[in-house]
Amino acid sequence: MSSSSTTSTLTLIGQDIAIYIGITILIIGLLGGLLNIIVFLSLKTFRESSCAFYLLIMSFADIGQLLSSLLSRIMISGYGTDWQTQSYFFCKFRPAFWQFCTSMSYTCLCLATIDQYFSTCTRLRWQQWSNIKIAYCLIIIFTIIWSAHIIPYIVFSNQMVLGTGKIICNLSSIRFTEYRNYFAILCLSGFIPDIITATFGIMSYQNIQQIAHRTVPLIRRELDKQLTKMVFIQVIINLFTNTPYIIINAILYAATNVKDPYFIDIIQFLYTVTLILFYTYFCISFYVYMCVSERYRRQFMHVLFQIHLNQCKPQRIPVNEVIPID
Repeated sequence: MSSSSTTSTLTLIGQDIAIYIGITILIIGLLGGLLNIIVFLSLKTFRESSCAFYLLIMSFADIGQLLSSLLSRIMISGYGTDWQTQSYFFCKFRPAFWQFCTSMSYTCLCLATIDQYFSTCTRLRWQQWSNIKIAYCLIIIFTIIWSAHIIPYIVFSNQMVLGTGKIICNLSSIRFTEYRNYFAILCLSGFIPDIITATFGIMSYQNIQQIAHRTVPLIRRELDKQLTKMVFIQVIINLFTNTPYIIINAILYAATNVKDPYFIDIIQFLYTVTLILFYTYFCISFYVYMCVSERYRRQFMHVLFQIHLNQCKPQRIPVNEVIPID
């Protein structure tokens, strides 16, 4: 098989992956994110939990990531339509919003694992750091930080006209491009959250194995066990979905001077595959919680059928019967 036929086959496979798997991820991700939000907001147990609050904000960030990034990626890779070249506004704000949602999602996962470590720790002083008021403050602080962080994306993202007349959307600053490639993507969205979540996730899981031997209220114990299991499995999935994407990005940045078209096509195909795998992290949290936590399944059924569906049923108003007097 010639290299040209191989590359064309890889291109077609990449397009099919982007269209069919990408659309599937988008649909189930939006549905799962909305269901997560409904459950976390409907139950007092979760509304008073700092870890659940982080998971709630993470669900909002995941939905924003899917809508701002995956949808346009499906159009680019699957249909060859780039909205960034058609809209100056979209060119400016799509990369910024993508980075903001990614950073917020990973930040919330890091905070959730750290929070569960404090919550399950034997030291009372450290347990006090697992607090809903502290969670509110941290989310506000990181929202401000990541909002400021995306300002250069808005400033330097511009539409450019190539010598062939083709319009592209790219960063106009070489130094900021290097910062985005080597620090924002590889570190802020890669190695740093992976290391933090893996470290605190393992320590939280070790703490929860010993919680049965400690004097802890039953409701608090069951909630800690539930949230720790949910977060820990989420961390494992993040490592499997994020690591290949980061590795392929590192190879792409290191091979910028390679001119072999066959090698470039293979790397681009692997980039498409790992990118779709990367997006699964943002769509799968609800289904992970449903699979690993029987308590969460019961809570979901209670919220869906006992709370919301009952409210949709028409209320039967008793009618006062008038008895005639003879």
